[in-house]
Amino acid sequence: MKQPSITQAMVDAYDEYTHLTLDRRGFMEKLTKLAGSGAAAAAIMPLLAANQAQAAMVEPGDARLQTGEASWSGAGGEMRGYLAMPAERTGPLPAVIVIHENRGLNPHIRDVARRMALEGFVALAPDFLSPLGGTPDDENKTREMIGQLDGAQRIANLVATVAFLSGHEAANGNVGAVGFCWGGGAVNDLAVNAPDLDAGVAYYGRQAPANAVSSIEAPLMLHYAGLDERINAGIDAYREALAAAGKEFTIHVYEGVNHAFNNDTSEARYNKEAADLAWGRTVAFFKEKLA
Repeated sequence: MKQPSITQAMVDAYDEYTHLTLDRRGFMEKLTKLAGSGAAAAAIMPLLAANQAQAAMVEPGDARLQTGEASWSGAGGEMRGYLAMPAERTGPLPAVIVIHENRGLNPHIRDVARRMALEGFVALAPDFLSPLGGTPDDENKTREMIGQLDGAQRIANLVATVAFLSGHEAANGNVGAVGFCWGGGAVNDLAVNAPDLDAGVAYYGRQAPANAVSSIEAPLMLHYAGLDERINAGIDAYREALAAAGKEFTIHVYEGVNHAFNNDTSEARYNKEAADLAWGRTVAFFKEKLA
């Protein structure tokens, strides 16, 4: 069977559905018009959405890693997450917080944490829906819960996670953070609010307000997708504010790729070339800044 053709308009409609105000019914109506029929839309939808059944790049039981669940004190309650680190260690390692998209702590983000651990880091993927009971299996419910998070509590939990990881027995005290989509915005917020953060990498994330940039201490690496008009609208103002404040930052724009290009579980938006390049840059950045 021939694979359905995915257009940029379809990708944009999916982004509107998952990040803005378009509800599922409205999205499917728009997708049906773009695809030409309900049957075509039904075939295209799974290619746009993330498929958590997609094989992991690093299997959960990989013998090279020590993995497990972790918990620590957050703002008004317990935070929970997934911890991964090399099984064979000769001393303390730098640590990296892996911050999820608006789909919560799902199998894909756990996989990303394992990938980071294999690079020689203590990697912690927090579940920022912990205050609401944790990430559910239903992605639509997850996105709804993300919107219900208290902003001040979310910031406090980000800061508490840095403190927890900096004091972890396997870590060397240096902590970085990498986040994707919603998590990319969280990295920018964390940089503003946590002076102890040692490095931050944001993938296609909402920028911090220009008037908050003066509080940033950590060097930043910012990855953007060339076709991501919604997020990219804030790049110039952020660049200008960071430069004016004398902050250390690097911006990479990957032309011709979509928002979420790093997410290999989304067939229509994943771009291996851009993902591999951005990942290599991210790992090198953390190895330099967190050593």
